[in-house]
Amino acid sequence: MTWTLVLHGGAGQMTPDTVTPAQAEGARAALGRALEAGAAVLAADGAALDAVEAAVRVLEDDPHFNSGRGAALTHAGVAELDAAIMDGRDRNAGAVAGVTATRHPVSLARAVMADSPHVLLSGAGADAFSVEQGCEPATQDWLVLPERRAQLDEMLEGGGAFDVDMKYGTVGAVACDVHGHVAAATSTGGVTGKRWGRIGDSPLIGAGTYADDRAGAVSCTGSGEFFIRANVAHEICARVRLAGETLEAAVETVLAEVTALGGTGGIIVAGPQGEALWRFSTPGMYRARIDAAGHREVGVFGDE
Repeated sequence: MTWTLVLHGGAGQMTPDTVTPAQAEGARAALGRALEAGAAVLAADGAALDAVEAAVRVLEDDPHFNSGRGAALTHAGVAELDAAIMDGRDRNAGAVAGVTATRHPVSLARAVMADSPHVLLSGAGADAFSVEQGCEPATQDWLVLPERRAQLDEMLEGGGAFDVDMKYGTVGAVACDVHGHVAAATSTGGVTGKRWGRIGDSPLIGAGTYADDRAGAVSCTGSGEFFIRANVAHEICARVRLAGETLEAAVETVLAEVTALGGTGGIIVAGPQGEALWRFSTPGMYRARIDAAGHREVGVFGDE
């Protein structure tokens, strides 16, 4: 068996006109560091679950993306973080939504999976569980960056509707290890100006995150309301498992369904035979992949 790792850092308006060379290179460098973190696990015959967590933790710390440090802010100016992780071996999963004081939400999601009887915790309860589990804390002063504050101010001055058109920065990882097991993880700050405790697809098992050894591992990014309505991640795996479609065909079909509903975004997938692919319906997507043979690819714009 081989191993493979695929990452995304968000899909959206990533073009040479909207992303500066410094921003593009910073994102590429962060994706490279995340690849190295996940690949180190897989190259040592480690579990796909450990690899996706390691990779996403790197991206959560990098302000080029919308997760962890540098997350988008709510209408009230707070960083409320969502994350999920899933193990394809037994479909065990953990997720959190609306957490405000944890440095690595993906690790908190894994703690939910491993150390609680639940799958999804939210808000104050999830924050309290994080303290109880000894997850590394983070203050709002550390999570919130001036650029994100400026984006919120600009949006509020423009009328105050939450913004699903800005560059997406949700991060995610999918992997297949040498034992043929797959795993997926996703982490996000949501959308700028979100209100009323809005939760997108990222922490919803089956919508933005899913893993099943019988089909593959999926992590999504984009306009979350549409990915929820299409139940994208599970739908892809169901098409593979029940209809016998290839991963590529299933991804293309389901992404087309999202487009038909009016949504845009991107999808990464890892299959149990080491398949690795991505698709996106936006001008660009921060993306990267690596495998046991040493093939390594990092991209930002659509024409790469």
